[in-house]
Parts: sequence; structure tokens; C-alpha cells
Amino acid sequence: QVQLVESGGGLVQAGGSLRLSCAASGRTFSSYVMGWFRQAPGKERELVARITWGRGSTYYIDSVKGRFTISRDNAKNTVYLQMNSLKPEDTAVYYCNAHCSVCTSNDYWGQGTQVTVSS
Repeated sequence: QVQLVESGGGLVQAGGSLRLSCAASGRTFSSYVMGWFRQAPGKERELVARITWGRGSTYYIDSVKGRFTISRDNAKNTVYLQMNSLKPEDTAVYYCNAHCSVCTSNDYWGQGTQVTVSS
């Protein structure tokens, strides 16, 4: 059974930091791109950052560049999102995603973890 299990969310003051973790299990993810998405109340889910398992190539949306860092530990099958200098507008449910456009199963999602940034 494929599972993506997120952890590390919580309540933090503006300017603070949190590190999210996503533990992947149940299959080989080497062909997948791992991403962190977020969804704020009343808004659509948006991609925040993504990373490839192999080369570790990364992508960030403009609003988090310089503040967030995505990384992966291949041995632990875990992806991280280090979030620094958090702002109230970063408040959302954060979801881990595994995407493979050429695989039978294109997408897997975690259950989500709440991040709340107070001003």
C-alpha cells in the first residue's frame, strides 16, 4: 500500500520556522517528482516546491524563493520542506505529492498537515 505521511506542521509566529517531513512507502519512487502543495481556506491548491529523486533538481514558486528549501533523503525515502521567515500568508494545509507522468499511477497524496502563522 502506497503511503505518503506528512508531519511537522503547527502554529508559529511570523518570522519563525517549521520543517515538514513526508515519508514515502509502498513502492519505488525513483521515477516520481516529489512536491509540496498548499491550500488556504477559500483558495485553490497550489504547488509550492518540487524536487526530483535522482538529481535533486528543485523548483519553487516566487513567493517562497529564498525562504523555503525542499530536500530529500533517498535512504529514508523522505522529502522535507524547511520553511523559514514564515508569513501569515503561508497559512494553509500543506500536502505532499508524488507525481509521475509516465507511470500507471500518476499521483499520490498525503493526508495534509496544517501550518498556521500568526501575526
